[in-house]
Amino acid sequence: MSALKKTALTVTAAALLLPALTAAPASAAPKDDTQPKPPALMSTVGGKALGRPGTQVNLAPGVPVLPKEVTGRSWIVADAETGDVLASHNAHWRLPPASTLKMLFADTLLPRLPRTQTHLVTQKDLAKVGEGSSLVGVKEKQSYTVHDLWLGVFLRSGNDAVHVLSEINGGIKKTVKEMNDRADELQALDTHVVSPDGYDAEGQVSSAYDLTLIARSGMQNKDFREYCSTPRAKFPGELKPGKKREVFEIQNTNRLLTGDYGITPYKGIAGVKNGSTTHAGATFTGVAERNGKVLLVTVMNPSAKESHAVYKEAARLLDWGFSAAGKVRPVGELVPPKSARTGTDTTKQIETGNGEATKAPVAASQAGGGDGVGIALAVAGGVLVLLAGAVYLVNRRWPLPDLVRRRRPGPEDA
Repeated sequence: MSALKKTALTVTAAALLLPALTAAPASAAPKDDTQPKPPALMSTVGGKALGRPGTQVNLAPGVPVLPKEVTGRSWIVADAETGDVLASHNAHWRLPPASTLKMLFADTLLPRLPRTQTHLVTQKDLAKVGEGSSLVGVKEKQSYTVHDLWLGVFLRSGNDAVHVLSEINGGIKKTVKEMNDRADELQALDTHVVSPDGYDAEGQVSSAYDLTLIARSGMQNKDFREYCSTPRAKFPGELKPGKKREVFEIQNTNRLLTGDYGITPYKGIAGVKNGSTTHAGATFTGVAERNGKVLLVTVMNPSAKESHAVYKEAARLLDWGFSAAGKVRPVGELVPPKSARTGTDTTKQIETGNGEATKAPVAASQAGGGDGVGIALAVAGGVLVLLAGAVYLVNRRWPLPDLVRRRRPGPEDA
């Protein structure tokens, strides 16, 4: 080949390559190979797309693009009432959940323990609280009501309160078994409980999908809604002989609810639970209402360096969800409990809001779903209504606690 032809080929190749090089964004970051990778195959509960690694969303004309600044290893945005999953990222990746697991603890135990019951704390009750745990300040030889202890669980993520409630329930081992049984009933099949408080433990995992499913179940309960939406409360201090018992204020550690540390409270927020441990990183599940639409979001272990990234990323995903709702085609669904699918339950335990339960008939109706499974949430006074054919029907808005209704944004804030 002549020198002239070689030169011509070189120039041509360079001309073809140059547009490809210049088309790449100038700010494109190098690929990070240090981050763990999700499994190639994950659970397909809720839909096949949810079992795929990576981001799942049905973008189409008119659907807003997802926010770029979302780095969670796993996240999900879902409609709390219909159960539609609007978008997800590694939804079924089994990861350490940290204190978001307390949502399952509450969903399991709240119906079992009357809130007015009083318990005198012993050394045994607190013996297995993990080193470095978050604490509300429960003390030995002091009495607390179940209501006090639930405030400690939800507001301060107190592992001490979790352990005392577990002992009231019959012990840690019994409580863990009941939590695993409850997860199975909810079809939260990525979840395995080892420690009821979410403290790092070998084999303890959940997923963004499961945590969202658990939160949706928990929000059926009036007490659950009340506790997770409470920004501040008084907690009993030490009772000294001859003196009135001291109290001190505790504040909810959910920064989208209370603000603080540079985080602005999210308008319409109604809970649910945050968490953080060495192995789990930061985790968060939240529920918010805007213009009659109620969304759930879960973010697990963001890699961003920004302060309190888990809250900021959850807020970005909620913003996207509210703007995309009604426009984006779902990628999956939040499934109903097993008992709803089998149709074996003819009655449902209804929470009265004070830890007591009564029997009530289950409403029956017919409804269709887009893919034949068809689920949606029928919520009336915190009751999960089971419908004939194991199908859910949306017939009213999610009942938010009075406190949240007062915090709800007006039309000018939407």
